[in-house]
Amino acid sequence: MEIKQYYLGCLSHASYMVSDPQTRTAVVVDPQRDVDQYIQDAERQGLTIKEVVLTHFHADFAAGHLELQKRTGAGLSLGAKARPEYAFTPRQEGDEIKLGNGSLRILETPGHTPEAISLVAYDDGGQPKAVLTGDTLFVGDVGRPDLAVSQGHSKEELAGQLYHSLHDKLLKLPDEVIVYPAHGPGSLCGSSGLSGKVSTIGRERAENPMLAATDEASFVAAVTKDLPELPAYFNHDAQYNQQLHADLSDIVTQGLKPLADPGAAAVLDVRSPDEFAAGHRPGSLNVGIDGRFAQWAASLSDHTQPLVLVTPPGREAETLTRLGRVGLENVVGYLASQEQLTQKGARLEASELSTQLGGDHPPAVLDVRTSPEYQKGHIAGSQHIPLSELTRRLDEVPREVVVHCQSGYRSSMAVSLLRQHGVIATDLVGGIAAWQAQGLPVQH
Repeated sequence: MEIKQYYLGCLSHASYMVSDPQTRTAVVVDPQRDVDQYIQDAERQGLTIKEVVLTHFHADFAAGHLELQKRTGAGLSLGAKARPEYAFTPRQEGDEIKLGNGSLRILETPGHTPEAISLVAYDDGGQPKAVLTGDTLFVGDVGRPDLAVSQGHSKEELAGQLYHSLHDKLLKLPDEVIVYPAHGPGSLCGSSGLSGKVSTIGRERAENPMLAATDEASFVAAVTKDLPELPAYFNHDAQYNQQLHADLSDIVTQGLKPLADPGAAAVLDVRSPDEFAAGHRPGSLNVGIDGRFAQWAASLSDHTQPLVLVTPPGREAETLTRLGRVGLENVVGYLASQEQLTQKGARLEASELSTQLGGDHPPAVLDVRTSPEYQKGHIAGSQHIPLSELTRRLDEVPREVVVHCQSGYRSSMAVSLLRQHGVIATDLVGGIAAWQAQGLPVQH
């Protein structure tokens, strides 16, 4: 049995193809929405994809399970507690998906979500060799237990289930069993912070801080403490993955329409902060495509409002694909001309800000980095509101403010968002990295 990991860095998402070379059959687990790579790899190796498995209803991306099933004719499996709109094979504890003389055996592992399952890969000798853990067990972390709170489950209830899924099932596997999780570093699906893409049961038993709790009560307290704020789109995507929806190719086609004017639609400008500052359409939101684009675009834009794109030349289809990966289907076209990109962005160099802060009328400074980043060092007197919280905390922002992040990527988003709400916002070029590069002081 062979296991291939497909890693999508911009979403910290890992999916898998588990195959048997003898019978030339394969199972794909937790596919991303653009599914060509699995189909192409299967064709190249002469494999038939016989089953598509979703370990749970993911909240941070729109999965490709329906499209892959449609294009290959494969079966579709989910945990027995799942209740989607579409037909599927409910998999419960002990069920097997045969792959030649080996198999994938189901463990029901609720906690991150109620319907979550893990898949243990057994070789032809009946020995467990690997486990695909979905979002139950990560490298250095475990799944956060608050994603299903909106469905009537308490995070404490789910954390208790997660404790038993880990300690009564996954940690009963031999130390040498390889752990393949559905996410890696940068994902917000964990409770504290993911530290790798592949591990072993033994390593996690010894090194994972979230597994150090010796009893259920201690674990529940640890795993529910100081959870990072859920991005606004997570509930949307968790529901989206339970629904029938259009194929990604249809979404891309729908958005590939050049428009002379966006009309009443919102404008999402995906060019770099430098390009955006040089000239943009008034009122547009800037989320640069060369960062964690889809995550931020889904978090800061309204998926119910028609959307028009401004993209670097030739990157329209790429932008639509990446938006489709997080369930954004509201793009009605892209701006065909740059004639309307007339508004300049107010920007400030670090030396200029330093001079102004030492003057008689120092400007207000807003730091939109995460709390750990802020605590490592910040500009004295700066206000701190993480970008993920900015929309709901707009009333705390001064009328005029200089905004910064680490490098200038997030601050450009924040500045464009604040300007939509009437704030006179100036972007610090290069962020606090540029500030510190000039030897300017930070406070701890």
